[in-house]
Amino acid sequence: MTDLIFAFLDPQFALMVLSAVAAFATIATLTLPLLTGDRLGSRMKYVASEREKMRAERLAQLQEDERQGRLRQQPKGFMKQVVEQLNLRRLLETDETRERLRMAGLRGQAPVVAFLFFRLALPIVCLFAAIAYLFFVKSYDLPPLMRLLIALGVGYCGFYLPNMFVANLVQRRQKSIKQAFPDALDLLLICVQSGMSIEAAFSKVSKEVGTRSLELAEEFSLTTAELSYLPERRQAYENLGKRTGMPGVKAVATSLIQAERYGTPLSQALRVMAQESRDQRMAEAEKKAASLPPKLTVPMILFFLPVLFIVILGPAAIKVMALD
Repeated sequence: MTDLIFAFLDPQFALMVLSAVAAFATIATLTLPLLTGDRLGSRMKYVASEREKMRAERLAQLQEDERQGRLRQQPKGFMKQVVEQLNLRRLLETDETRERLRMAGLRGQAPVVAFLFFRLALPIVCLFAAIAYLFFVKSYDLPPLMRLLIALGVGYCGFYLPNMFVANLVQRRQKSIKQAFPDALDLLLICVQSGMSIEAAFSKVSKEVGTRSLELAEEFSLTTAELSYLPERRQAYENLGKRTGMPGVKAVATSLIQAERYGTPLSQALRVMAQESRDQRMAEAEKKAASLPPKLTVPMILFFLPVLFIVILGPAAIKVMALD
């Protein structure tokens, strides 16, 4: 043990040991990068493969939805023939009509053809139904000219029944999206902050939010597909705002476009928009709560107050009648 200690204290032996350690460190420094390989290249290949896999899955899902008729439907033969023969597309179809159908969740050519067909057929059906009822079922003691005018009015109202149906679908769809959108933004913010790309974040949130709002899940799925295929992300975000037709979603889309253009963090934009969406939802709830007292005034006068007066004054009236 003493000899070993004296050997380490020997300057020549210490210099030899340090030289060996330096030589080993130099060799390790030069050879380790060659042994480990190109980690950056392998990582980028992995990311590219995952991206292509996600695109393939999204394409397969969209093809399956299209095959089952959930996203796009082919026009029916009879309706299509009527629309083409009467050239209803040129007469009745507008950009606003197509936009409203997309907002209602009706995509493809089949809803457009059906909408145009029913705008032609419903006035005729309503007109003949009103004529049959007023002239053969019950006339209400009206002169024939008045009954004919009423039937024409019913037929005119039938022309706007498809618009009312689409407007109802749009309202129900927007209500479902509005209820789940703030929570979806929170989930999107969490996904982005965890390191996910915006495509993967939209895909993940679309799966998670489907239990609360199928409409919002569908819109996020379409946005994921468009982010993968369209040449510019801006177009995908703009399409999301147009399909929903909601100011809150359009504001979020605008914020994402600006974040992409100017390089600001997406998490910051999503955090601000999520807070604004929650504040807007709370403001709408407070507005509804504040409108309840005026709405309850008439029911209270008609139903609550008479019962209250009967309960309070009833026993006294019975006693007075008994005394008489």
